[in-house]
Amino acid sequence: MTTRKPIADPNTDPFLAREQDKYAHPVPSREFILEFLEEQAAPFTRDEIAAALSLDHPDALEGLRRRLIAMERDGQLVRNRREGYVLVDHEELIRGRIIGHKDGFGWLAPDAGGERIFLSPRDMRTVLHGDRAVVRIVGMDQQGKPEGRIVDVLTRANKAVVGRYLEESGVSFVVPQNRRLHLDIVIPPEHRGSALDGQLVVVGIEQQPTRRLQPVGRIMQVLGEQIEPGSEVETAALTYGVPVSWPEAALQQAEELPEEVAESDKAGRRDLRDLPLVTIDGADAKDFDDAVYCEPKPSGWRLVVAIADVSHYVQPGSALDHEAQDRGNSVYFPGQVVPMLPERLSNGLCSLNPRVDRLCMVCDMLISDSGTIRRSQFYRGVMRSHARMLYEQVAKIVVDRDSELRKRYQALVPHLDDLFEMYGVLRKARRHRGAIDFETTETAITFGPDGIIEGVYPVQRNEAHKIIEECMLAANLATARYLKRHRVPSLFRNHEGPDGDRLDNLRDFLSGIGLSLGGGDDPQPKDYARLMDAVSRRPDRELIQTVMLRSLQQAVYHPENAGHFGLAMSEYAHFTSPIRRYPDLLVHRAIGHVLEGKPGDSFPLDQDRLLTLGEHCSMTERRADEATRDVVMMLKCRYMRDRVGEEFDGVITAVTGFGLFVELEEVHVDGLVHVTQLENDFFHFDPVRHELQGDRTGRVYRLTDRVRVRLDRVNPDEKKIDLSMLGPLDESGQVVPAAASDGRKRGPGKGAKRDGKERASRPGRGRRRGR
Repeated sequence: MTTRKPIADPNTDPFLAREQDKYAHPVPSREFILEFLEEQAAPFTRDEIAAALSLDHPDALEGLRRRLIAMERDGQLVRNRREGYVLVDHEELIRGRIIGHKDGFGWLAPDAGGERIFLSPRDMRTVLHGDRAVVRIVGMDQQGKPEGRIVDVLTRANKAVVGRYLEESGVSFVVPQNRRLHLDIVIPPEHRGSALDGQLVVVGIEQQPTRRLQPVGRIMQVLGEQIEPGSEVETAALTYGVPVSWPEAALQQAEELPEEVAESDKAGRRDLRDLPLVTIDGADAKDFDDAVYCEPKPSGWRLVVAIADVSHYVQPGSALDHEAQDRGNSVYFPGQVVPMLPERLSNGLCSLNPRVDRLCMVCDMLISDSGTIRRSQFYRGVMRSHARMLYEQVAKIVVDRDSELRKRYQALVPHLDDLFEMYGVLRKARRHRGAIDFETTETAITFGPDGIIEGVYPVQRNEAHKIIEECMLAANLATARYLKRHRVPSLFRNHEGPDGDRLDNLRDFLSGIGLSLGGGDDPQPKDYARLMDAVSRRPDRELIQTVMLRSLQQAVYHPENAGHFGLAMSEYAHFTSPIRRYPDLLVHRAIGHVLEGKPGDSFPLDQDRLLTLGEHCSMTERRADEATRDVVMMLKCRYMRDRVGEEFDGVITAVTGFGLFVELEEVHVDGLVHVTQLENDFFHFDPVRHELQGDRTGRVYRLTDRVRVRLDRVNPDEKKIDLSMLGPLDESGQVVPAAASDGRKRGPGKGAKRDGKERASRPGRGRRRGR
């Protein structure tokens, strides 16, 4: 064994104080070990690291062993064939989460952010969507995009999968419902259970995929021939891996908490019980995170945002904390919530229910008459909500001046009026800094007493929604500044602007409809805001807003602040929803760390751990979106099933080489008009103009065109609605005959389709059967 002389002094570890709080014989921090290996620029074995850092006490050596294992598990280090530790996220080794594609290829989304790394179908044989892995950069493709090869799989994301059980040529396998899971799961004869060919099942993965073998599973549950009404949420949760059941340890811990706030827990907190704080939420809300209060001050207002102090009850490392971290966030399905915390906490002890004492973390701000935060302070408090108010009530009080409601809430009306006046100033400041206002239409589903869907309707946002939004934005901005000022590690909410490809696609789209975006190669939020104002009166404004929104990168959680492009803020963090978002709980702990008078560098979570947590919480957020979208589409399909054969007016929301996606105006449901359901013609797809054009008829179908379609087929299990085209609509709402089309001729665009046969437009292989 090679030995090395001591070449680094552990006493110079900048995080030594933090480690001394944990261990009698402190182990060098992760940061110090990473810095040491980077300086040496060579692999070191565990024994060599111990010798180089002068570690000889048995407890310190055991601590180093465990730390290196944890760093390897978290993807900070990998071991080479000689047991030497090598840095990840250094030069060509990158760690991140796998994003699968139904055609067999995929990408690695790096934990540290930045460009996705393409993975070929051959490399994707060893992983499934959601797994975490380390890849080595092996080259660049023709567009200059990085390509990678998997070096190590860190964690597996899929333990149970929902899919269709099939039998072919004596081989049994399950095709996952989640199309990002590109590999079928082989089912050995002894693990088939009672499943029959064609049934939906839940399969537990017994063996993960390798380069030579597909995943192998065991049938755990038979769901039936189709997804039964009422089981949509359960099925979607299983499909996307949303945790639904609670571990016994977490439930027991929640049950041990008191139903009301203990007097001893109120000690040392600022008493806000006489301050007329109120919660303002929707009618169906049960978990109340935030309460607000406003009063006028010379040259501005005092705005108090009180947030449920979840961090007092959910301690780091506890069973409740582990489960909240795993879930990442609450998931809001139509008519049902999968909470991040047990209901005893989320709807009870932590919820800011009216007229009961509750612990809170407070952001107390002084807002200037120009809408800027002049000062802010954070403190722990005890409060008593003076009213549980609805958005509709508040809007009627402050906007419509409803006399009956103003009389009923007369003690609170002056404060609500102040809140509304301050909101106007904050909105003006928002426009001045160039924040982007995306006013897209969301839909809600109503159910009858028997659980049958009664309707789908657009959700209208009123001024009260916007009042609360501005208050939360102000508190989140103040929080980010507080974290930066005190240099305490935490998670920021980053939203970066458009990258090169997205920006090019947006400009191509805009030019096709006679618009342009300012700012050149580096557009700013103000450039987006100006364009938003310019299209505000256009009938296709919602679609343009959607395309503009898609040009921006997804918002993520990250320990390094990068600002929020959409809000035009140079720093931003999530503070206001610790009941339903784990990053907010982490932020509360960071604030509490400072309030306790501790230095920022002694915070128990290091930068790399926060990086991993940020990536995990970004993933759970996307997971929740996908699962919710799945359920909504399934429910909409059930709603439309009895309307097959009816005609609808709609708007083309997407144009592809294989057809058109149309949103039906009356019911706010999307369906596909396949290219075979258009006129008997050869249609050219123009991706720049976002249109399909008939070669013989000259008929053109463009993004944002209004059309009339017929509902042909509905498949709730596949979440598919098939439409056939009756024709585009003129300004009077009449179908335009084919002869009246503009008849322009163009050469074939990319991806032209004839008779419904699609060309492969992406690399990768089709689904590999379970053989």
